[in-house]
Amino acid sequence: MSSQSATHPVSPTRQRIIGAVLRIIGQDGIAAVTNRRIAKEAGVSLGSVTYHFASQHELLRESLLHFVREETRRLTELADAGRAEGVDIDGAAALAGRVAGGTAFDSEHIAPFELYVQAGRDERLREAAAECFGAYDRLAAQILTALGVPDADRLAATTVALVTGLQLRRLATGSPAEDLTDALLLLARGAISAETAR
Repeated sequence: MSSQSATHPVSPTRQRIIGAVLRIIGQDGIAAVTNRRIAKEAGVSLGSVTYHFASQHELLRESLLHFVREETRRLTELADAGRAEGVDIDGAAALAGRVAGGTAFDSEHIAPFELYVQAGRDERLREAAAECFGAYDRLAAQILTALGVPDADRLAATTVALVTGLQLRRLATGSPAEDLTDALLLLARGAISAETAR
């Protein structure tokens, strides 16, 4: 994460700008992100946008990192609550399905997919994308470890890829969130069966 956002609280103006960027990207794509549109959407002056962000690259990078920090925080709270309640693998997969099903694909949840694709085109965003996936990988490893899934660190990236891919599929096709529950159970039970067979 950027040193500024990791160590300092985000100002309300900066927060509004980031929120506006995510909404714009989710509604109309990255090409629609202009300082004028951001200022209008955020309800700030045009000068505020350039004061808080020196370049569009910085805007995109910080918006992506902000989204992932917020999602990681929210998902960590859910995982902690599930752990406190003693949720097992079936319960954790069902919870993941409920969370996925309850996540509306509003513009702010569509924006990260756009930003990940943009990172494929713009290597300056790849470091931010790697930080994002690293945060998700760490969270997945913690949850898998708490559930007793063997090789949790090794399976974390696969789990994140599975969730991300199925969410993208759900976004594009309207497929049900239950697909995610089934896939997570298959992955976790397969890992446990493989370990038991050794």
